[in-house]
Amino acid sequence: MDKHEGREAGTIRLDDPWYDALAVGWGEGAEAVPPRPAPADRGAPSASDIYLEVQRSAAFQEVRGRYRRFVVPATAGFLLWYVAYVIAATAAPGLMARPVVGSFNVALLAGLGQFLSTFLLTWAYSRHARLRRDSAALDLRWTVFERERGQERSRTGRGEER
Repeated sequence: MDKHEGREAGTIRLDDPWYDALAVGWGEGAEAVPPRPAPADRGAPSASDIYLEVQRSAAFQEVRGRYRRFVVPATAGFLLWYVAYVIAATAAPGLMARPVVGSFNVALLAGLGQFLSTFLLTWAYSRHARLRRDSAALDLRWTVFERERGQERSRTGRGEER
């Protein structure tokens, strides 16, 4: 590994919200023991208190509601479409064997429709998540990160930036 100006190339900023202390050193041959946090003051909320407060917030409930309003109907619709295909294939073989275009019959087109609907549902889910949930969820994540960072600063007694 090459060394660059300043920090070593392999170092990670500890104030990075994507930093996972439990995963550092995993699979690298050495057992990394994450540092234990100092006992929290009674005045400062603990990490679990912060997460519970965010979970009870209106913003979190809105994100969960948006998720459920898409996933529940989409899952029900897809399962009904799949069960209808299976039932039609077993209960109405004459209907499924009916030719549509050339050598393509109803069963083959319905089976290809299953694949197409899977891809369309995946596209719709990712679009829905990107447009209606991702930014709100990221805001919640940053809120938690900032609260935990403030808690850590108050616990160590430092109020200034590193």
